[in-house]
Amino acid sequence: MLILMPDAQIEDDAEIERAVLGAGVEIALHRELVADRIPDEQWRGADALIVYYGVPIDRAVVDRLDRCKIVVRAGVGYDQIDVAACGARGIPVCNVPDYGTTEVADHAIALMLGLARGLVSYHPRLIADAEAGWHWMGAPLVRRLRGARFGVVGLGRIGTAAARRARAHDMVVCFYDPYLPDGAELGLGFERAGSLRDLLAQSDVVSLHCPLTPETARLIDAEALATMKPDALLINTARGGLIDISALEAALRDGRLGGAGLDVLPAEPPDPAHPLLQALARREPWLDGRLLLTPHIAWFSAAGRADLRRKSAETARDYLTRRQLRNCVNRAVLELR
Repeated sequence: MLILMPDAQIEDDAEIERAVLGAGVEIALHRELVADRIPDEQWRGADALIVYYGVPIDRAVVDRLDRCKIVVRAGVGYDQIDVAACGARGIPVCNVPDYGTTEVADHAIALMLGLARGLVSYHPRLIADAEAGWHWMGAPLVRRLRGARFGVVGLGRIGTAAARRARAHDMVVCFYDPYLPDGAELGLGFERAGSLRDLLAQSDVVSLHCPLTPETARLIDAEALATMKPDALLINTARGGLIDISALEAALRDGRLGGAGLDVLPAEPPDPAHPLLQALARREPWLDGRLLLTPHIAWFSAAGRADLRRKSAETARDYLTRRQLRNCVNRAVLELR
């Protein structure tokens, strides 16, 4: 049995995966992040794929999967996988939605606090000059969070976890999620917005926790940003493509948005020539203290990473050995053979 990992983001020789899959299972491990550098016989001979985010599993790749029985996304988002093409070939696509729930929720709150409590402003000023920087002035976004409205877009596992943490800060929690049934808000004790526009208009902090799909691509565009309060904070730990980054740059530059905390960007690593990144590098006054970036690491902790690897291997193993299917994301288009 052959398990192909075309874009493994691990440093060791798949020790966790080998322990889960057991003896007799061969693992083809690659880190090149280029599909064509992987031997064709491995694509065609693989019984399962465990994929990260570096190699798109597009239709051309799917057409080479002669033996593949399952594709496991080692992560939550799966927009780099052609789930319809896999489904047409009878290949289920599964993800690991629960490995980093608490880490990402913690990170969303950390981004909010970094802006709302001025950490992004005070820390670099103290580094530059500890004496001159020892004062409270100059942090543009510091405010009281108690009583402020925390708006969640997408109340799944991570969105719910982030909302609970916000409520622990005595914030009022509201959410927009058209896929949750009526009454979900009653069980959680949160307020529900009838539309995205309503949520954006009333929230002091907006935190994105939805997948990237054709429906949600550039969900936060110029029109959406114009709906938000001029001092609001926008937090994104989900997918970079949810936000029109050029529209965000314009809103921040023109003072139509308070600030943004982003763990994800539309292109990763980002293009340093983008005006937003250029302004950040130059520490332009209009952006100083109003943008906090981290490099798509909200999911990361040593424990979370070990969970991800173990759960990914278990998902592949259980389907290959027992036909047990968990967290299948293409069930609607899946033609099992």
